[in-house]
Amino acid sequence: MTRHYPVPSSRTGRTVRHLPADARDLCRFPTTGPYAPGMPQPRRKPAAPATEAATPAASPAASPRPTTAAGRATTATAPLATPTTAPPAPEAAPAPAPADGLSPARTRTRAGRIATAPDASNGETLRRVREGSGVLAAAAMRRLDEDLDWYRALPADDRSWVGLVAQAGITAFVTWFADPSRPPHGVGEIFATAPPELTRSISLQHTLQLVRVVVDVVESHSDRLAAPGGERDLLEAVLRYSREVAFSAAEVYARAAEVRGAWDARLEALVVDALLRGDVDDSLRSRVAALGWSGRGSTLVVVGTTASPLDDVRTSDLRRATRRAADDALVGIQGDRLVVFLGGTGDLREAAASLIPRFGPGPVVLGPTGADLADAARSARAALAGLVAIHAWPQAPRPVLADDLLPERVLVGDASARALLVEQAYVPLLASTGSLLETLTAYLAAGRSLEAAARTLYVHPNTVRYRLRRVAEVTGWDPLDPREAYVLQQALAVGRLDHPGA
Repeated sequence: MTRHYPVPSSRTGRTVRHLPADARDLCRFPTTGPYAPGMPQPRRKPAAPATEAATPAASPAASPRPTTAAGRATTATAPLATPTTAPPAPEAAPAPAPADGLSPARTRTRAGRIATAPDASNGETLRRVREGSGVLAAAAMRRLDEDLDWYRALPADDRSWVGLVAQAGITAFVTWFADPSRPPHGVGEIFATAPPELTRSISLQHTLQLVRVVVDVVESHSDRLAAPGGERDLLEAVLRYSREVAFSAAEVYARAAEVRGAWDARLEALVVDALLRGDVDDSLRSRVAALGWSGRGSTLVVVGTTASPLDDVRTSDLRRATRRAADDALVGIQGDRLVVFLGGTGDLREAAASLIPRFGPGPVVLGPTGADLADAARSARAALAGLVAIHAWPQAPRPVLADDLLPERVLVGDASARALLVEQAYVPLLASTGSLLETLTAYLAAGRSLEAAARTLYVHPNTVRYRLRRVAEVTGWDPLDPREAYVLQQALAVGRLDHPGA
């Protein structure tokens, strides 16, 4: 028997009809959607139940009118249409699950992982690579012996250590291949099995060649070592590992070059200071040799000022330029003063001339050419004295030789210039014959006039001219040139002071 419940009207609150229990909730007006409570609702036909046939409503004439307790009949109304909402859209059918039971996102992630290291063959490939590590090491040793001349020239002990290094590189690759998420071993860890002496004797170029050979051997054996279907993955792993090792080698080289560059710069500054002080001993020679000074040929020192405050980049560029100009080179920067030592078998003055643009504005002085480090120290002192005294000669060329500044150097108290001037000018004239010293003295005293000197000496002017030509041959300075006549005048003055009884 179907139970009925009184349903109040939404407008009058009176009971209008008894409805089945399963239609009770359908009589409520929707609280959301396009029709809110209080708005006129469209009358729609009630939907028939899905499981039961709809019961036809009784007509008002056939059924008696119900009465209330007061005896009044209630008004029978038509069945109230139950408001309905649009049926919800059907949900999209779920995507079919993949065959392996993973979600599509998981499948994509898994697919991306398979592209680099397939789970199905990675274990088998890893086992084969581990078992074939000895074969790889032997093949690498054969390749080293066939391709690298420096390896064949190594002693037996060093060759065995290099073999251990190659084995360590292959083992490091196998370890990384087992867990690609870990960073690969670097060059420093690969060489950890070797003694420090080997790492110091093998240069960076040799290290890179060793790494390249090992990588080539593993790459050439990848087809035989990889499991079926895993050849490409093993090859990609080899390429990635070689890239990481190459970057590691570059990093090691950069750190070593930076440390070596800083150490060389400090050692070079100490060597230059010792040369300027004249402290030339065996320890200095060993330090100079550590900087790459071969000691072959002659030496020359160039002194000037810096173009601007030099930073590390400009200093390195200056050092590279000096090493390109001569076989041996040392650079000393002391504030705004720049000192360059050149050595080698070529034309050092031409090499110095090529470096003039590297100096700042102002004078540049070339010291005398020497034969060894001791002469280089004397040349440096002469050049520094000339740099101080050059202001007394405003018309000095650029560059100028320190020996061309002997009179000015004497004025600033350079004892070596004083002795050199007396030795090269006054002493030869004092020892000569033909009244050369007397003629030169009369010529300079007469204001460099041939006729006045001839009248003083009671000789013909041509005789004075001939004797002055002889003075140029003996001393190397021509009295007829104004600048060289000034040098000879200073030489006579200093010589008479040093030899008062002559």
